[in-house]
Amino acid sequence: MKLSIVVPCYNEEQNIPLILNRFGEIIKREDMEVILVDNGSTDDSALVLAELLPKYAFARTVRVEVNQGYGYGILQGLKECTGEYIGWTHADMQTDPADILKALDIIEQEQGLVFVKGNRKGRPLFDVFFTAGMSLFETFYLHTKLYDINAQPNIFPRIFLNEWENPPYDFALDLYALYMARRRNLKVIRFPVLFPERIYGESKWNTGLRAKWKFIKRTIEFSVKLKKGLRDL
Repeated sequence: MKLSIVVPCYNEEQNIPLILNRFGEIIKREDMEVILVDNGSTDDSALVLAELLPKYAFARTVRVEVNQGYGYGILQGLKECTGEYIGWTHADMQTDPADILKALDIIEQEQGLVFVKGNRKGRPLFDVFFTAGMSLFETFYLHTKLYDINAQPNIFPRIFLNEWENPPYDFALDLYALYMARRRNLKVIRFPVLFPERIYGESKWNTGLRAKWKFIKRTIEFSVKLKKGLRDL
């Protein structure tokens, strides 16, 4: 298997058929697999997956009984990956699964220790300013160039996963992965991806100013732990 992609799904019963159909349209090779993680969903995601997965030979699922966070679900999926390269993207259809193929093209041109990540375009102006502010903070605080940290997809060699120690279980996983790639001197390659509005459902965290403040607080707390951990090495 060349590439394994994890798709964490938390209450995405309406989006799961869309993303499976889209993957079905674009996957024309047999060395790719898609692992959809039912991340403790409380809607009918499990039933939808059970009904649809037999129709898609490239896809399988992992079940997390109790949701322990976005990052936890991804980590459970990554454990099941068999590809030479692994990674994740979202189930909400804001990132086109076709971007996975663009990332794979980059990987096959570059080969070796590369970390390929999207760079979002077409977002609301407020969200762009919010992301820019967080990027500046992380860059200066961690002394590493970090921007659009939560963009999708994220793809890297499976052996890179072996270097991770105590990765976070929440949305800070995106920060952790990108930061570790920089620290371990992987070649980080960014490429543009469109980021439209969700078709179904609501964001699990981006629900207003209060949610953004909670996100900022959690991210800063994790950044402090991350920096402290480096001093302890």
